[in-house]
Formats: sequence, C-alpha cells, structure tokens
Amino acid sequence: MRNVIELNQGWRFIQEDAGLPETLPQDWQRIDLPHTWNAVDGQGGAVQFDRGKYWYATTFETPKQPLPGGRVYVEILAAGQQAAVYVNGTQAVYHEGGYSTFRADVTDLCKEGEENLLAVACSNEHKDSVYPQAADFTFYGGLYRGVNLISVPETHFDLDYYGGPGLQVTPKPWDCGGASFEIKSWVTNPDENFTVLYSIRDAQGNEVASACRPADCPDVTLSIPDARKWEIDDPYLYTVTATLQRRNEAYDEVSARVGVRSFSCDPQEGFIINGVKTPLRGVSRHQDKLYKGNALSKEDHYEDARLIKELGANTIRLAHYQHNQHFYDACDELGFVIWAEIPFISVMNKDPEAHQNCISQMKELIIQNYNHPSICFWGISNEILIGGISEKLVENHKELNALVKEMDPTRLTTIAHVSMTPIEGPMHKITDVESYNHYFGWYGGKMEDNGPWFDHFHEVHPDICLGLSEYGCEGIITYHGPNPACKDYSEEYQALYHEHLAKVLDERPWMWSSHVWNMFDFGCGARDEGGVRGRNNKGLMTIDRKTKKDSYFIYKAYWNKEPMVHLCGKRYAQRAGETTQIRVYSNQPSVTLYLNGKEAGTQEGDKVFVFTVALADGFNTILAKAGEVKDSMTIERVEKEPAIYVLPEVNERAEGVANWFKTIGDMDLKAPMEFPEGMYSINDSMEEISHDPEAMEIVATAIKLTMNMNVKPGEGMWDMMKKMNLKAAIEMAGSMAPEGFAESVNAKLIKIKKK
Repeated sequence: MRNVIELNQGWRFIQEDAGLPETLPQDWQRIDLPHTWNAVDGQGGAVQFDRGKYWYATTFETPKQPLPGGRVYVEILAAGQQAAVYVNGTQAVYHEGGYSTFRADVTDLCKEGEENLLAVACSNEHKDSVYPQAADFTFYGGLYRGVNLISVPETHFDLDYYGGPGLQVTPKPWDCGGASFEIKSWVTNPDENFTVLYSIRDAQGNEVASACRPADCPDVTLSIPDARKWEIDDPYLYTVTATLQRRNEAYDEVSARVGVRSFSCDPQEGFIINGVKTPLRGVSRHQDKLYKGNALSKEDHYEDARLIKELGANTIRLAHYQHNQHFYDACDELGFVIWAEIPFISVMNKDPEAHQNCISQMKELIIQNYNHPSICFWGISNEILIGGISEKLVENHKELNALVKEMDPTRLTTIAHVSMTPIEGPMHKITDVESYNHYFGWYGGKMEDNGPWFDHFHEVHPDICLGLSEYGCEGIITYHGPNPACKDYSEEYQALYHEHLAKVLDERPWMWSSHVWNMFDFGCGARDEGGVRGRNNKGLMTIDRKTKKDSYFIYKAYWNKEPMVHLCGKRYAQRAGETTQIRVYSNQPSVTLYLNGKEAGTQEGDKVFVFTVALADGFNTILAKAGEVKDSMTIERVEKEPAIYVLPEVNERAEGVANWFKTIGDMDLKAPMEFPEGMYSINDSMEEISHDPEAMEIVATAIKLTMNMNVKPGEGMWDMMKKMNLKAAIEMAGSMAPEGFAESVNAKLIKIKKK
C-alpha cells in the first residue's frame, strides 16, 4: 500500500546561493517546514523584499518496499517560485511556478540501507518564462507548504501527471433527484491481475454505491438514486475511494470528497445553483499571514475560512494563484463557491516560454483541484491590460479558454478585467462570464460612479454575465476623523465606501458575483502608503487576523442571517466637539441607542443607523440594542483629537497639488493638448519616459500626488505599471486628478526632447 511520509522536520536552510551540498550541512540554519525567507521582509520589514536563489537540505531513509519494483517519489507541495530538486547530488526535477504540487520519481537515485541527501534550490527571482511577472503582492520564496516522501508499489495510481491525484470524479445530478458519478482513474503499470474497486460513501460513512473494473480500463459511472445535493448552506460531501486490488491484496488507494450540484450564470438572473437564484457575494483572499508569509499551517487555513463564513459570504475569489489544498478542503466543507485562477496577471511577457508556463500552471490547477465541489469557476487572467494589449495577448487568452473548456467542460471560465478595459473590445466574450476590478472612490472617480457604470455595461452588453471581481479601499485603524474622505486611509472612509458598495450590489442581483478586495490585509513588498510599508491595507481584517475593521460588519449585516448589531468607531476613542456621530450596523429592523445609561433614540432602518449625540465631558458609554443583540463602547470627549488620527501626507498631498499648479501657466491649461514629434507627452508609457530623468521626475511626482503610488524605476509599483500609458494612468486616477491636471503634466513633458 501507499505510504506517505512527511519530511517537514529537521531541515537545514541557507539564505545564499551556496551551491549543491555533498553532505547535510551542519552550519546551515535549522528550520522546519513550511518555511519562507520573506516572512518579515515581504511584509514591510525591508525596503525591498529578498528575491534570490537559496538552498534547503535534509536526509531521509529509503522506504522499505515489501514487494520488488516499488517506487519512491518526492512530493513538493509548493515552492516559490522556481525549484530544482536533487537526491544524492543528481537533479531529479526542475519546476517553474510557485503555487502548485509537483513530484519526482527518485527511486533510482536512492541508496539502500543508507541515508539519502535531499536538496532543493528554491528561487523567487524574476524569470521571463514564469508567471507572475509583476503584481501587487509579495512573491514569497521557499518551501512554504511542506514536502512528502511517497512510497508505492510498482503498480499504483498515477503520480506523474501534473501533480494530480490519479482520480477524477464528476457528479451529475438528475432532474428526478438522483445523480450519476462519472469516475476516472489512471493506473501506472497495470496488467490482467489488477482490478480497481470503487466505493462511494455518504457523509455518515455508509456505502451507497460500488463497482469493480479492470485496471487497464478502469473508468465507470455509478448511480445514487436519492443523492443529496451540495448546497451553500448544506455542503453535503460524498467520499469516493478507488482501491487498486491484486487478487486478495490492496496495492494502492486514493480517495476524493465530492459534491453533487448544478450551477449556471444568466446575464439577467445572475448565479444559479441547484436551480435557485443565488447572487454570489463575498471576498478575495491572499494566502499570507503576519510574520508567517505564506508558510501557513492547516489550522491557519481553516481559521481563515471560518472567519469568512462568519462574515456571511458565500463566495471566495482565491487570488491570484493556486492555494493550499487545506483551504480548498475547508471551502468544500463550509459551502463556499470558489473562483480559482492562475497568476497570469498585470503584464504579459512576449516570450513563448511564458505562455507555455501559463498553460502548465492552468493544467496543474485543474488536474490537482478537479474534484473540489466548491470550485465553480476557473479564472484565466487578472488585470492583464495594465501591460497593454496586442493581438497575441487576445490569441493567448482564447487558447487558454479553449484549453480549460477541453479539460473541464463542467465548469465556467472567467476573467478579471482591469478597470480601464474598454467596454467594447476584443477582450470581451472570450470567457463564459466576466468581471471587472473597479476602484471608483479610491484610485479614481467617486464611489457613486459604481452603480451607473454597472448599469451602463449591462445596457450595452445584455448578453454578458457581469461581476465585480475587485473593489475596496485602504483602511488603517489608526486614522480617524469626523469628515472622512477618499485617500485619508481612515477606518471611517473605508466603512462609508463599503456601506455604499454593499447597497449598490444588493440592488443588482443580476450581477453574478462580487468579491471585496480583500478579506485580509496582505503583504506587498512594493507598497509604501498610508504610513505603512510593505502592505496592502484594503482588508476587512488586519493581516494578523486580530482586528475586524468596521467595514467587516457592514457585510455581516447584509450577508449573515444571525441577528447582529455593531457600533462603529470604537477605535475613534477620543473625540472633540460638542456632538459626534454614532454609526450602527445591524440586520435588525430597528436600533435603540443609549448614552451614559439614558436612551438617546430609536431608529428604524436598513443595515445602517446614524445617531448624533452630545457627549459629556470625559468618558462616555455608548450602548446599541437591536432586539436581543447589543454592542457597547467607550468614548472620551477631549479638547483636541490626537495628531496620530490624521496621516500627515493627506495634507501634504493637497498642498503638493496646489504647488504643482503654480508652476504651470494658465494659458497652457486652457490650450488644447499638443503632442509635438520627438518630445515626451502623456501618450508615452512610463517606461519610455523613464529614459529621461527630468521627464521621469515629473511623472513620478504626478502619480504620487494623484494616486499616492511610487512609480520610480526599481521602486514601488514600477514593475507592474511601467508599461502603462501615462494618459491611461491619469484617467484611472479620475477625480483624484483635478481638472486640468492631465494638461498640466503634458505641458511639462512636451518641453523635454526624447532621448
């Protein structure tokens, strides 16, 4: 029988390219897996997170094989982003792609009766042929999901095909209430002596169907007349087991938990599961955690899933790569509808090998995760037009979509468009359904722009199923104030933003999905904004999972059916002024507010309740009651609110924009924009402009003033944005770029001759 041995303890690690060791190095750092070298620097602990080629090493004894001809595999559950695996000095496998499982048959490299040296060279360096090329998250390096040793007989379920389990199950519900289970398995080295025994057990462990097939022709379809459906609120799972049998002996065994469900999307009706219209409303999730990087434990993954379930979400977009099997398992168990995707993101590399890497990562994603009932959508790219469009880019997308439909016709394909993707254009109608990443009210425009944009797209394309794949804004729980505004990074503005978007989405059930960006703050080594370096702080919760921001609770009010009430502004604990506003979120029809033990008022409403109260000097207690649930907080009235409540650069940016305009003549702003030949202009990409230091300084200042992002070469978000047309970048800033700003930038650039 198969024997899976964890090799996660007692490794050696060196954070330099020390080369292949001949013996287990005793002077290297002792570590256990999972492990990443970016746990701190990848989340703001350094100006640039460490990208290099580093080494891991351990030893293992060759498993004893009870039968001749047995095989030994090394299984790497993930290695960011490229890895070469060596056994006793010989390379066993090289793998490109940092998020999927891969294996190597190392039988012929092992020594009998002696310890074997296992060494892995891991690299998170940039490589033209490997995605992601550039993105708004940290590319962690390391063996961050663990390593296994797998011992199998010579005849066994396949271990060589794209890291898959060797078993594929497709449950198909019948109209009459039953279901068929189409089962495929792949057996290595079968002969006439082997058969495959299949068993399907229900959630209570009772066998409800079985079959026996020859090992060289093992596919079969089984039926369950009264099959129970996998529902979002009742995620019922069956266990399908395949046992490789040789006469009276079981040689190998694999299993999968599966669910019976049907689903579809309709442009007018939205998402439908098991015949019931169910708008998908949820969050996106990155896989890292504070000071762990992405080296999370099984318990960490399940905790994340439970926190999202508590929110009341019914869908998760697993951005922007294949996640840990533990998290997919948790989603199967808890009833989430999952969008799973590959890291084809931001910028397409023209290298043909890069496209092959896309294909390889897509195959791994589907083959390794086919059996998960929670997965309903395969995503083929994210914000890819940031790097520009070309015929080849469109062609590659069509090829990827065709590949997915060939490999898995049971699921739907999707794409996440960057906000500036034209409503009309060749990127539409490639995938089954589509979504947009919109940040109106943060990077550009106003939050009120969202609803009209969705309605306009829906009117132009009534035949396209439209979703909102990303939306959000930074919320840092240090910053507060009575007049929250875009780009002040306050917890209050983030809450107001999500109040509005939650209502917009609730009013448009025809939108098949929405995914908040993001459930948790996450590491982004390139970022430095809001007074926090190395993080994207758009999460509804902090990166350590310790604090639920106020924005978390507006969605709980909309999505969670359990009675709840939440007082906003608990961290806005010291307030000046005679009166203050108290915001309350609840899914109950009315809320009563008490101030210092006395009733301050009762309001009826829908999700958001706003009270204005006069605080007494010193400390004040606030209590909100909604039916049987209540929440309380304490606020101190002060003469002056703490300076820490306001980010200094909020005022600096306003002053910077004013100073900027002082350097431009009025005539330049009123005249039509000109683009003289041989001179720089806003029609050039930022990469082209970077060839001239003076021109680049103008551009860097402009982007910082409008979008508060650093785009200097080699710094901040440069790798992701360098291909972007400057005009498009300013348009993306929307109302953050005051009237005349684009003209003012162009007026400065056209005075500089191109190099």
